[in-house]
Formats: sequence, structure tokens, C-alpha cells
Amino acid sequence: MTAAVRARPFLKWAGGKGQLLTQIEQRLPEELIGGQIRRYVEPFIGGGAVFLHVAQRYAIEQFVLFDINRELVLAYRTIQRAVEALIVRLSELERLYYAEPPEERRAFFYRVRTRFNAGIEAIDFERFDDRWIERTAQLIFLNRTCYNGLFRTNAHSQFNVPFGRYRQPTICMGDNLQAVAAVLARARIESGDFTASAPLADRHSFFYFDPPYRPISKTARFTAYSAQRFDDAAQLRLAEFYRQLHTTGAYLLLSNSDPRNGDPEDDFFERAYAGFAIERVSASRMVNCNANRRGAISELLIANYCVNGL
Repeated sequence: MTAAVRARPFLKWAGGKGQLLTQIEQRLPEELIGGQIRRYVEPFIGGGAVFLHVAQRYAIEQFVLFDINRELVLAYRTIQRAVEALIVRLSELERLYYAEPPEERRAFFYRVRTRFNAGIEAIDFERFDDRWIERTAQLIFLNRTCYNGLFRTNAHSQFNVPFGRYRQPTICMGDNLQAVAAVLARARIESGDFTASAPLADRHSFFYFDPPYRPISKTARFTAYSAQRFDDAAQLRLAEFYRQLHTTGAYLLLSNSDPRNGDPEDDFFERAYAGFAIERVSASRMVNCNANRRGAISELLIANYCVNGL
């Protein structure tokens, strides 16, 4: 790895914040930019784009990352602990995949997916061993070769996204994995519900929330990042938690979908986050299965502090 390599998300992630980083950067609290924030917390780490952006630019003493998706947490912890072994195994998977004739790669994908789903019973998600390396390599492989780069599981926690039919997907990005591992060396990674982050809130903390987005139409129901579905009741539970953290003096920024893309009268978030600063920013989303419905939409950024100049 060279000094020029900057860590980027190692997974494709539905709703990933790479394209919103400039707008989020403009809305970070001045106290973070000025060095008064000592702790950064993400209760939904997901693809980690905002965490990686902040961690490589600002002097913050502590980073604490949470997610309820234990497969995702396992992958982050594996990169943190055993990145070189992971790169070796992922490179081997990539070599084997490209050794297959193009017409056989679909079958290769499904063999890996079957092994991934069958292997869950043998995994201790709390105690590291070599099986974490194989499982994380499989996860990254599936993410890079499946349809739309989605992570979706069924009620039995089995990965169920179909083959993606990409011609030349990049599967192993060793330099980036090393760069991510270097950043994660400064982080604590926890498995759990977003409420587990509550003890970390104080006036020297900044929380960035990127929950599963609320669907903007009746047919857009992709909230299945884990076996638990993030429905409207969960969104309102998060809004109440946001209000509780606000009383601690912590700095809070939250992103979510804008329901008014689908229904101009839908004021779900205006009601849930009444009293906080709600801004609409432009984004482009490619997850919709209907190509005609992909493209520029607005999303919400909700802060409990004043954003100067915006």
C-alpha cells in the first residue's frame, strides 16, 4: 500500500453515502472541524463511507461503530484483525472465478452463495478464528458479483441476492483493504441495536445516523439489511432515541429518504423530527429494479445544530 491510497468502502452498499460526501462535509459541525469533538459514533455503519471520510481528515480520539447486521460487523472485525490473510483468500476466489468460462461463472457464484449460507451454523460471531477470514472473503465476493451489489437476507439470515451478470467485476482490491484496515485500527466495532450507543453521548461526541431508508413508494420495500426489518415503528423509535441523545449535548446528523419524492403530502419525517433542522439534498439512486425510476432524487439530512452558511 502506498501513502496515496485513501480508504474507500470495501462493499457496495444500497444507500451508500459516497455521492453525498461533499454535502455531508459541508454540514459537519464546526466543533468537529475545529477539533473540539473527541468521539465519533456511527450506530449504523453500513458501507462506512462517512466514517472513512471523517477518520482520514480530522483528529478525533475515538471512533465507535455499531451495526445490528452481524455479518457486516464480522467483516469489519476481520479486516481489522487479519487483512493480509483475507486478501490472500479473496485473491484466490477471484482467480478461481475468472478461471471459469464466462458461461460457468453463474454456477460458481451460486456454489459460493450456498457455502456461505450453509456455513452460518459453524460461525461464532463473537470469537475470532480462521473461519471469519473465509466468510468475509465469501461475503465480499458475493457483494461484488451479485445483482446491484446488494446485501439482502431472508428471515433465516440467508443471503438471497441473485447473480449479477457483470463482465469483469473487481473482486479483490488489496490496497484498499489494507487502507481500510489502517483506519479501523483506531476504531471499536460493536454488534448491536442503535440504542447500544447511548452511553457514548456527551457534548464532545458527534453521531452520524444512516439507518435503512424508509421506502418512498409502496413497491420500494428494500429494508432487509438484516433479519430484522426497519419499518415505520423502527423509524419512530430512532427519532425518539435521537431526541434523547439531543438532551446530552451530543452533535447529531441523520440521513434518510425523502418521502415527498413519492408523495408530496408525506410529512412523516417533518413530524418525527419536528424542531430539528431538516434539509433536502440531491442524490442519485440506482437500486430500483425499474430503470426508469433510477436517477436524481432528494434525500434528507437532519441536524440538531446550526449549519453555518447553509
